[in-house]
Amino acid sequence: MKPQKIAVLGPGSWGTALSQVLNDNGHEVRIWGNNPEQITEINEQHTNQRYFKEVILDKKIKAFTNLSEAIDGVDAILFVVPTKVTRLVAKQLAEVLKHKVHILHASKGLEQGTHARISSILEEEIPAEYRGEIVVVSGPSHAEETIVRDITLISAASKNHDEAKYAQNIFSNDYFRLYTNTDVVGVETAGALKNIIAVGAGALHGLGFGDNAKAAIITRGLTEITRLGVAMGAEPLTYSGLSGVGDLIVTGTSVHSRNWRAGDALGRGEKLEDVERNMGMIIEGVSTTKAAYELAQQLNIDMPITETIYKVLYEGLDAKVGILDIMRRETRAENEFTN
Repeated sequence: MKPQKIAVLGPGSWGTALSQVLNDNGHEVRIWGNNPEQITEINEQHTNQRYFKEVILDKKIKAFTNLSEAIDGVDAILFVVPTKVTRLVAKQLAEVLKHKVHILHASKGLEQGTHARISSILEEEIPAEYRGEIVVVSGPSHAEETIVRDITLISAASKNHDEAKYAQNIFSNDYFRLYTNTDVVGVETAGALKNIIAVGAGALHGLGFGDNAKAAIITRGLTEITRLGVAMGAEPLTYSGLSGVGDLIVTGTSVHSRNWRAGDALGRGEKLEDVERNMGMIIEGVSTTKAAYELAQQLNIDMPITETIYKVLYEGLDAKVGILDIMRRETRAENEFTN
């Protein structure tokens, strides 16, 4: 493949890390963001100190605050913005986009209120004549490790296999490898819902529980994720792959995960508003918990772990009481498709 011109919308940790991957592969990378100081820093200092204290970016990576300039003549546009602003940014893009491009996203969440997946938002807001089928780039990945070129394997999912192959080709190299997938619903829901379980896993750690509890919430959490995803139209096997169990493991066990760190702080008794303020970054698992809880109620899907985390986050339930409530649920066979 010849070098591509690619606009990365979102200069956060993951957007920056993916920009470096694309730059390493010889592509022309343009980062867009709305913080002038951050954009100036990337262009002049070639750093993004808010997220990476000791990383120097290649001088060829350019940053923009003007969206029209950032996307001028590009072959592809990669969304890496928080879920809550995805629709707004997509609307802004639709106003200035004048040619057909590949549209990809690497964010993980469900929209508040509508419970929409991110690819659905992009399909709604970006006219079909200016894009192909959306590509979801998702899987077990910490920006802190990708930025130092640690080995990372993730998925590229699209309803159009050629679009997924495009993503695979522009990203894959000696340390970053993509596998194609056509189950967009599965890959997106796995990436979004695992953040809920990561908050719960962190809370267990903060409360002082050990590896047994960690294994329990990850495995039973995967059951819940699969149950809701399948009800939304996903393929069950997807949740056994990179975007499912792989992403759940990396997010639910690591201090790199802001969702795990948030849960850990909550387990140690900190207030949610303090945790969010001290984190300084979006904790997708908090808002996704609300969306998933509402969606489960709407679809009549049993999700006791998600329901408990929702009550802890939004109704003030004591986490220890919530754990006891789950442990005292009616016993049942493991292979029942319910908790």
